[in-house]
Amino acid sequence: MASTNNPLDGFEVDRAAIRTIGQDLQRPECILAERDGTLWAADARGGVTRIGADGQQRFIGQRADQRFASAAQASLHDVEAKYTQGTLPNGLAFAANGDVLIANFGTDRLEVMARDGQTRTLHDTIDGEAIGKVNFVLRDSKNRIWLTVSTRVNPWTVAASSRVRDGYIAVVDERGLRVVADGLHFTNEIRFDATEEWLYIVETTGPHISRMRVVESAQGVALTDREVFGPSHLGGFPDGIAFDAFGNLWCTLVMTDQLIALTPQGERRLLLDDGNPEASKVLLDHMNDGTLTAEDMLRARGTLAPWMASVTFGGPDLRTVYIGSLMGTTIPFFTSPVPGLPMVHW
Repeated sequence: MASTNNPLDGFEVDRAAIRTIGQDLQRPECILAERDGTLWAADARGGVTRIGADGQQRFIGQRADQRFASAAQASLHDVEAKYTQGTLPNGLAFAANGDVLIANFGTDRLEVMARDGQTRTLHDTIDGEAIGKVNFVLRDSKNRIWLTVSTRVNPWTVAASSRVRDGYIAVVDERGLRVVADGLHFTNEIRFDATEEWLYIVETTGPHISRMRVVESAQGVALTDREVFGPSHLGGFPDGIAFDAFGNLWCTLVMTDQLIALTPQGERRLLLDDGNPEASKVLLDHMNDGTLTAEDMLRARGTLAPWMASVTFGGPDLRTVYIGSLMGTTIPFFTSPVPGLPMVHW
């Protein structure tokens, strides 16, 4: 590293410089970026939306499930149902052959979709039991697939409000699918550092980031030395994470709708605050005293990317930052002072 000065020193996102791409998107929770400028966004209709560098977009999937779009918002029950029932493609990753791996938070399956929309289930059980609320999927440089499961409790809002610790991480390698870490607070996104020495884990209801050391052995890859990275309470619920090239870990705080970064030393930096202060305070207070409700969660949101859920680096120089969300219909983006850490498909 040529300089010890962190490129995020003094940096805050300029709201006036934020632009958007995509329109009428449905729950663009996770976003994949390719070198040519193409974006792939999770789509609640049961697939992904492909957005070309020219802004042209099309839905790709075997079928278009209209439940999410058509659910009436006249009552809390109807709104909550949109986020707890039916197909809900969540985390995305590219397989080695370019297919899209989909962690489906609604159907509780790890799926793989060819770029023409043909989809099949890879895993829906583990150790003879239902796999649970599959949240995120990640491929490493050795072509192993890592999968997070937030909880086995359904609806997931109950697990989130009661801080259940039944989340886990599984890996798919030559030995098949197996659990490598468990007892986690609503496991969400995971990312490797630049050398794949540590796996960083979002524990949404922790609410913190933890990390575990990746250990290779004759018995297969394992995770060990679990520790909290950064503050034990991030001041909101972490959801999506991504490393930049300097080693800062960018993180969205869902519902409080803040974008923060943790420096390599674990120091918290606030980069963008789009939350509703009053609703955010109620949310955090009720989580703290164990009285959090679905109503509290649904009221807390910003306006740029409501229920800010993920952060993705893209663009030709990996300096374009895209923000995914659970309630947004478009994708905000802005320029970072530092490029992102390239993912394995880059």
